[in-house]
Amino acid sequence: MGTPQITAPSRGPSPVPGDATPSSGIIHVNSRHAAGFTVIGNHLAQHRGLSLTAIGLAAHIQSLPAGARIGIKHLAERFPESETRIAAALRELEAHCYLHRSRLRLADGRIVTRTVSYNQPGITTPTPHRQPTAAPTPPRTTTPAPPPVAAPAPTPATRTTPPPPPLPQPQHLTPELLHTATTLLAGLRRHTPQLVLSEHDVRALAPGLATWLERETHPETIRHALTTDLPSPLKHPAGLLRHRITTLLPPPLPAPRTIAPAHRPEATVPPLQNCDGCDRAFRSHHPGHCRDCRTEQLTAA
Repeated sequence: MGTPQITAPSRGPSPVPGDATPSSGIIHVNSRHAAGFTVIGNHLAQHRGLSLTAIGLAAHIQSLPAGARIGIKHLAERFPESETRIAAALRELEAHCYLHRSRLRLADGRIVTRTVSYNQPGITTPTPHRQPTAAPTPPRTTTPAPPPVAAPAPTPATRTTPPPPPLPQPQHLTPELLHTATTLLAGLRRHTPQLVLSEHDVRALAPGLATWLERETHPETIRHALTTDLPSPLKHPAGLLRHRITTLLPPPLPAPRTIAPAHRPEATVPPLQNCDGCDRAFRSHHPGHCRDCRTEQLTAA
C-alpha cells in the first residue's frame, strides 16, 4: 500500500481565552509578550475617577525602572503635555493612592523628593534607606506603616490677575484722526511682516492710536515705538500693540507759554490850556503862556 496523503490543513494555534470575535464594538488582536512588558491592573486602566492623562502617566511611571527621574520638568520634556497638566495628573494619582511623594533631608543637608509608585492602591510604603552610622545600633522591630489615606486633590490657588488698563481714548475722535490711525495700523505689516492685524483688531486699536495723533505725535515716531524690539516668536501681535499703545502713550504737549509785556506806566496827556497872552490853546499841566509867547517875552527882555 502507498503512503497515505495528508490533505487536511494543520491546526492553528489555540485562541487565547476570552478572544472570541464579538459582533460589535472593539476587536482585540492579542499577542502574548515574552519580555519587555508591564502588568497594569484594570482598576487603573479602567478607573472612572482618573483622567486619561493621569491613567497614561501612571502606566508610564509603572513601566520605568527603579531610580528613573519622574520630575515634572523631566516629564514635560518627554511628553507634549504642559507642566501644569502633568502636575495636575500627579496630584490625581496621589489622591487615589497610586503615587506618594515626600520630602527627605539627606545626610549632606540636601532635600530631595522621594516618590513611591503603587501598582495596587493600599500597599504599605517601603521604609526609606538610611545612611550607615559610625557605631552600629541594635536592630529594632518596626511595625509596617499604615497605607496612605486618600487626600482630596488640592485646589489650585486662584490667581487674581489685574485686568489690563483700558485703551486710551481721544478727547475728540474726528474722522481725520480715525482714518490716519486706521491707515497707520493696517500698514504696519509693510514695514514689519509679523504685525499682521485683522480688520477687527484694526478697528479696536484705532481709537487708542488716534489719541497719539491727537497729542501731535508724528506717525514715524508712532511706527518706531510699535515696531522696535519685538519678541521672537511673536504670538499675539494685537495684544502686543494694545500693550504698547496703552503703556507708551506720550503726555499731551504743554500749552504755549504767553509772556506778559513789561509793565509800563501809562503816558498822561496834559490838558488843554488857553494862553494868557494870545488866547491860543496849548497843552500844559499849568495855566500860563504858550511856548511862542514865552519865547517873545524872553527876546524882549
